[in-house]
Formats: sequence, structure tokens, C-alpha cells
Amino acid sequence: MDHNLFDISAVTSLATILAGCGLALAAFHALIRWSLRAPKVAERSTPGTLGLPYMEAHIATANGKQLFAWFVPAPAQGPAPALAVVHGWGGNMETMLPLALPLHRAGYALLFFDARSHGRSDQDSFSSMPRFAEDLDHALDWLKWQPGVDPQRVGAVGHSVGAAAALLAASRRDDVAAVVSIAAFSHPQTMMRRLLASWHVPYVPFGWYVLLYVQHVIGHRFDDIAPINTIVRVRSPVLLVHGTEDVTVPVAEAEALHARRGEKRGGLLLVKGSHDSYEELDSQIGDVVYFLDRANNVEGSIEGLCETS
Repeated sequence: MDHNLFDISAVTSLATILAGCGLALAAFHALIRWSLRAPKVAERSTPGTLGLPYMEAHIATANGKQLFAWFVPAPAQGPAPALAVVHGWGGNMETMLPLALPLHRAGYALLFFDARSHGRSDQDSFSSMPRFAEDLDHALDWLKWQPGVDPQRVGAVGHSVGAAAALLAASRRDDVAAVVSIAAFSHPQTMMRRLLASWHVPYVPFGWYVLLYVQHVIGHRFDDIAPINTIVRVRSPVLLVHGTEDVTVPVAEAEALHARRGEKRGGLLLVKGSHDSYEELDSQIGDVVYFLDRANNVEGSIEGLCETS
């Protein structure tokens, strides 16, 4: 028997198997990224639809990309408090417009923007909560330089992934006046496991690998960016707003975040509604404004913050 021929055949077979495994793994990675991609939906209405003055803006962000944004100046002249407002996964800034009128009437300048790979902002290689936070950082920096904005009184409002991003961004900087977190999840792993279960993806053998791969792609461990951990590092006041009928992110997660926050300034505001629809937020928006006014020391407000629940 020609042993050399046998060895060559074995090596060839092994190489073929490894190549096949490599192709299968690459295909699985591509499937993961395709399944988790965010839909890119352009806005159909604007602040002008609500009768508000505004201007379009393009804000430079990471990786040489541009964010599309709407800037709504404060109703009164002089340095005014301002808010950067960020939507959730697969959304766009139009979804946050219901907040525009009441916050504008309360005297706030507003910056609505599309995160990368969302709305009319530039496409990037992938979306992630840390990239939402990067975009928010650039939006906050841009907002501080706008005429009529008091750079010492600039806060953030976020929904869902945008809320988690607001907590992450605020945990890394000391110049955010206040954070309003709407429907934030407590931990990305919990959120993703719930999503995979809804798709009937078994945790073993596939789900655990999906979580591992996503952390590799985004360049962050879930534990490091989880709101349950970042919220304790946020120095500014935080108001957690959550729908009592939210099945995407159960209200128990908001309660866990509130408990984790401890005695630091802020509160928990529970509102009737689901993850994306708040039936009674209009009637309770005054509580949000009250929180923001106190955080920004708006004239006529009371210093110091108490809980709202």
C-alpha cells in the first residue's frame, strides 16, 4: 500500500471537511446579522406637520458617517434647556414626535435624530446599542453649540434601545443634565434571549452562540453595557418611564432598574400602555416635564428630586 497516497487523501478529506465547516459557519454568521438587522424606514411627517418651527441638520458621527436630524428651537429667546431625543431599534425620529409639542411648550429646544442605519441617516456596517450611544454623544455635543441653547442644561430622552443608549452615554460623561429613559430593558442578554425564544430558536445549541457572536461583532460584553449596570454610574437625575402592559420589555425590568438605581435622584413613572404605545402618556407628560424642570433648575420649579411612581 502506498502510505503517502493514503496520507494525501486523508489530508485532502480533512481540508474539505474544514472548508465545509468554515463555509457553514460563515453562512450562519451571515444569517445572524441578516436576522438582527434593523429595518431602515424614512420619516413621512416632520415637526412642521405639528406646526413647530424646525431646521434640518446633518451631524457628523463615528466612522465618518452623518446623522440626519431635526432641530426645534426653544419657543423663547435666551439660553434655554435642550433635549436630544433618540428612537428605538428599527424606528426613526418620527416615532418620537408625540413628545415634541408638550416639551416645546414647556420651553425646551429639541434635537430629534436618526441613529446610523435608521431613517435618513447614513448606513453603517451594523447597528448596535453602543453605536446608538456614540450617535447620541455626537448629537449632544452638536446641540450644546446651538444658538439659544444653554450648554449646561442639555439632557437626553431615549426609547427602548435608545433609552439603554442614553443610560450608557450618560454613564460615561458628566455633562448630561437629565435622562428620561422610556421602556429600557435591564440587560441585552435577557432581551435577546426573549427575542430568540419568540423565534423558537433553542438556546442550546444555537442561542448561546448567537449571543457570543453578537458580543464579538459589537466589540462589547453585554455585562459592560447593560442598563442594570450603567444606571448606577449615571450622575445626572434619571426618570424611568415604562408601560404597565409592555410585553416586549416587562415592567419588572423597569422596577429592577429603579431598585438598582437606589437613592440617587430620579424616579419611576408607570404609564398605561405597551412598548410602543402609551395611551395615557399625554395625561402624564406633566410629570416628565416636572422632572426635567427640576433637573434643569427651571424657574418656578422645586430643587431636589423625589420619586414618581
